[in-house]
Amino acid sequence: MTDPATDTAFDGRGLGTERLVELYRQMVRIREFEERVKRTFAEHPGVIRGHTHLADGAEASIVGSVAALRPGDQLTATYRCHGYPIALGSDTAAMMAEIYGRATGTCGGYGGSMHLCDPERGFLGTSGIVGQGIPHATGAAWAAQIRGDRDVVLGFFGDGASKQGAFHESLNIAALWKLPVVYVLENNSFSAGVRTEQEDANAAAGEPLATKARAYSMPGVTVDGGDPLAVYDALSAAVARARAGEGPTLVESRVYRLSAHGNSIAPPGVPLHYPEHEAISRFGAVEEYEAAKRGDPVPRFRAALVAGGVLSDALARSILADAAEEMQHAVDTALAAPFPEPAAALEHVYAEAPA
Repeated sequence: MTDPATDTAFDGRGLGTERLVELYRQMVRIREFEERVKRTFAEHPGVIRGHTHLADGAEASIVGSVAALRPGDQLTATYRCHGYPIALGSDTAAMMAEIYGRATGTCGGYGGSMHLCDPERGFLGTSGIVGQGIPHATGAAWAAQIRGDRDVVLGFFGDGASKQGAFHESLNIAALWKLPVVYVLENNSFSAGVRTEQEDANAAAGEPLATKARAYSMPGVTVDGGDPLAVYDALSAAVARARAGEGPTLVESRVYRLSAHGNSIAPPGVPLHYPEHEAISRFGAVEEYEAAKRGDPVPRFRAALVAGGVLSDALARSILADAAEEMQHAVDTALAAPFPEPAAALEHVYAEAPA
């Protein structure tokens, strides 16, 4: 394999072969995890209760962003949240157990799919409330500023959250106080069933959603969220700016959600399934969806690495096999894990009285 630092046919951003392969490995692991979650609805009806939202199509955005961080940095995310803790190093078996509502889950079975949390790895948590993580990220950045440790916080959210008051209020105070936060708007083209251009004046006018940054006197950039290296470049610059005390940046990462908005809800024993993607079921845009599938970031990045001499076909197959084995283990372990005891429902409800 050639060294990407000297390969003129492939721009590896100076990351080196090992880090480039690791980016691909993390993308594959996230995709395989999401596929196992999706398959659970068909193979194990009733195991996952409530809503579950997948991020297939956003793997490059997630991995490219996290690669720009250092130990001590933190992030918040939306309810479409499985990929971030994987990229940060969370135990996938514990994550799957959490999604299955088991006691061995990352949150003891309290959070489920939409409320994953792993603070020890810098993953501050998620919320099913649209835009709720934005002020949380802002508050965490304020805490980092007070500590003076030059840590940075990433706040991930979708295009729909940019219409919430929490978005505007947070960006305003972050700019005013020059907080070390980077807001990552992952524009996945759809809300639950509405196109972005149908719900946002910027999009309808043909402007990037990143132009919203102008109102708060901060940089706003738009990046191809299907290219992990382009995302890494944008986030590295924004993180460096935040770490230097220069304040926040708004990064619009354009991705395409390849699964439907979320699973259906049904009683135990009734098969759960992901309906057809909104592009097809609501708008009849079959060609659009097929084009998005052809631009799938995981095989796209694999092809670029192979063509650049960074990744061999044999290693690529090995990475996929390892990910499949890991996620099968996660499923098997989670299925065998116990449910929380009924008495656990009263834990974390009341504060303990002082001695």
